[in-house]
Amino acid sequence: MFSNLSKRLGDSLDRVRGRGRLTEQNIKDTLREIRMALLEADVALPVVREFIDSIREKATGEAVLKSLTPGQVLVKIVNDELVRVMGEANESLDLAAQPPAVILMAGLQGSGKTTSVAKLALFLREQQKKKVMVVSCDVYRPAAIEQLQTLAKEVDAEFFPSTAKQKPVSIAKSALKAAKKGYFDILIVDTAGRLHIDTEMMGEIQQLHKVLNPVETLFVVDSMTGQDAANTAKAFDEALPLTGVILTKADGDARGGAALSIRHITGKPIKFLGIGEKVDALEPFHPDRLASRILGMGDVLSLVEEVSRKVDHKKAQKLATKVARGKGFTLADYREQMQQMAKMGGISSLLEKMPGMNKIPDAVKNQVNDREIVRTIAIVNSMTPQEREFPAVIKASRRKRIAAGSGVMVQDVNKLLKQFAQMQRMMKKMKGRGMMNMMRGMKGGGGFPPGGMPPGGMPPGGFPPGGGFPM
Repeated sequence: MFSNLSKRLGDSLDRVRGRGRLTEQNIKDTLREIRMALLEADVALPVVREFIDSIREKATGEAVLKSLTPGQVLVKIVNDELVRVMGEANESLDLAAQPPAVILMAGLQGSGKTTSVAKLALFLREQQKKKVMVVSCDVYRPAAIEQLQTLAKEVDAEFFPSTAKQKPVSIAKSALKAAKKGYFDILIVDTAGRLHIDTEMMGEIQQLHKVLNPVETLFVVDSMTGQDAANTAKAFDEALPLTGVILTKADGDARGGAALSIRHITGKPIKFLGIGEKVDALEPFHPDRLASRILGMGDVLSLVEEVSRKVDHKKAQKLATKVARGKGFTLADYREQMQQMAKMGGISSLLEKMPGMNKIPDAVKNQVNDREIVRTIAIVNSMTPQEREFPAVIKASRRKRIAAGSGVMVQDVNKLLKQFAQMQRMMKKMKGRGMMNMMRGMKGGGGFPPGGMPPGGMPPGGFPPGGGFPM
């Protein structure tokens, strides 16, 4: 996410980070590089100008030039300015209303609006324990209603049925009535999108807004459209009283122009980021955390929250106890670790949140990818229960059968078994006091265990204290 911007800013700031003294020329050169990085990231020109002017004013003061660590002070100024541009702090949904609180979703076609409805429903149901109903007022796009019905079932939200023959306002009124009758906390309304902004579209959504009187009117926009996303949001805001923005497809956006431009141009906060296709791939937008991630300092808070939320703690504890008692680490346990990793968005999502990952060469990052996790799970699934428990029985003929069953080469099976053997040896060392010693070693920066990084290698019970990441 925002990898190009992160690399460019990181390279610029690295040149001054360790300097014991900064000159006005150093600062001028750095600001020029930052300006180019922001323009290449498709950040709106007014935002870039204000951003650079603000940094210049603060960076040329005595506090920086006379500091013992002026480079670090400059990095902090850039970080604080990124946070300010994106909105200072997370702004959560304002749901303080007589139930059902209505959330109206607006946006152009193809922005990921319907998927965002389902993601938001899941977030509110799981994180805030709300009873949620969803309804589609999109009577124009083929199968739009059916799509929301399918997604609603997947996230366990109540779906209010509608048909393409009905009028959007009529659907909205009926859904609101049903939500009140069913004592629902939240009603999320999906509206029709268009390929571009038009009068008819705006007139219809204004009618819906008048009928529903929503507590939140969220604009859903594709982050990959860059500063155009901010301009489109502004056009919608002129027709509707928007309360916030959901920025979708952020995981595929290497630039970041939309995230840095929207707040400045529209005055509306980004409330959520869509970070993948799965229904749980929605996270609250924290400007301070994203700024830290852009500057390569990681996002440990989000990482901890994600692990706490998505790891099956009972299974993790069971495995940790098993390993501590020396009962052995099996291929079935290994598969369970891979599945836990996949639940958290894959290893690439986790690594992105770890400090310093923007400095690791792409060639190294590419060796650790989510395809390896999927492949590992498929290989272990093709084994018999006996083979998972006692991998020593897996000789040549069995390896061929497992490879054929999982659609991989025999070499891939060999590679997995070798990696697993290394992981087993590591787990044996973790028996009893050995586990505590290994934790201390990682805390003290003792490095990773031998054998490098198995695909998605993750310790039983999640990450150990101190941030160690056994690979």
